[in-house]
Amino acid sequence: MSANVRSMTGYGRGEHIAEDRKFVVEMKSVNHRYNDMTIKLPRSLASLEDKIKKRVMQDVFRGKTDVFISFETFSADDVEVKLNTGLAAAYAEKLRELENLLGVNGADLLSLTAKFPDVITVEKAQKEEDVIWAALSPALDAAVENFVAMRSVEGENLKQDILKKGEYIAKLVEEVKVYAPQVVVEYQEKLNNRLKELLDNVDVDPQRVAMEVAIFADKGCIDEELTRLDSHLIQLREILENGGQVGRKLDFLVQEMNRESNTIASKANDIRIVKATIALKSEIEKIREQIQNLE
Repeated sequence: MSANVRSMTGYGRGEHIAEDRKFVVEMKSVNHRYNDMTIKLPRSLASLEDKIKKRVMQDVFRGKTDVFISFETFSADDVEVKLNTGLAAAYAEKLRELENLLGVNGADLLSLTAKFPDVITVEKAQKEEDVIWAALSPALDAAVENFVAMRSVEGENLKQDILKKGEYIAKLVEEVKVYAPQVVVEYQEKLNNRLKELLDNVDVDPQRVAMEVAIFADKGCIDEELTRLDSHLIQLREILENGGQVGRKLDFLVQEMNRESNTIASKANDIRIVKATIALKSEIEKIREQIQNLE
């Protein structure tokens, strides 16, 4: 498996001419939770649909992919004209009845009958499946190669963008780490000053104050959440650098990052931490939107 990170959107085209036949394969895809594939091809190639699907799935693992296959022939041997004699006779008989009913004579029954659907059909002559597959395969391979290349280029762009957002999140986490201890110190100072005001500068029991501060610090402690965010950011970089099918892994990881940021926000007792957490959550949401495009 390639180490590239791929987008789920892309386009690829391939064509090949062999034995008086020209095959054209076009592929396009959009985001999808699973690997959903639709193959549209001429009826005469219907027996190859399973082979085509297996070939595409060797390199495409996720997304809604449409594969369009067409071919034209330059040989009369590939064309077979068929006449449905029973249907033609039935049409002619009904036209005669209509003539008698309306009292109209002289209508060109042959011309009218031939114009009805399915009386005369032109079909591709059936050839050996192996011969057709050998001619189609190069076009299909080229389309898949171009398709994957385009998804890889877009995927690399998404990867770099997500890594930059991860760096910004790491910076915000470091800011919160600086603010967190200050919150406890500032709370202790405010508590001491407030008690002195209320008690008219009477000395306050330091143990009582220490207990209140300890309770405050415990309720607002976000050390575990910050540590887990650090770990998640490391995993984010590792997953992207390792490449492959990263979409579902990153989707789960971002959910965990969002959970930690929500917990920090709920415990925050400082406007600086609140602002940093809002910015952090915004970047995580941007990453979540980006990874919806990754295979």
